[in-house]
Amino acid sequence: MPGTFIPSDYFPVAVIFSIACLIGLGALVVGILVRPRRPYTQKLFPYESGNPPVGEPRYKFSVRFYIVAMLFVVFDVEAVFLYPWAVAYDKLGMFGFVEMMLFVFILLIGYLYVWKKGAFEWE
Repeated sequence: MPGTFIPSDYFPVAVIFSIACLIGLGALVVGILVRPRRPYTQKLFPYESGNPPVGEPRYKFSVRFYIVAMLFVVFDVEAVFLYPWAVAYDKLGMFGFVEMMLFVFILLIGYLYVWKKGAFEWE
């Protein structure tokens, strides 16, 4: 019938996927069955380090925290683009060099803009 054909090349992938799911679910079930259950007040306390919480639990972070986090991601992506370029540098020639310098220059302009706006200064 049209529309019901499943290529036989996908059968090994389906088998491996099924085995992976069974192993994951099996590990969760074994963990639930084997682990000790001894709840007490301190363990059920909703704070991780054992210290009593101070202040409001919904503390608002400064916007600068998020800006620095986004800048980290941007420069991390830059590093991801620089590695393959460095590996293939001899094959790309002058065109590859100019393109990468343009890319780095654009990032540098963004970095200087953020620096001028004071995003790196903590108060």
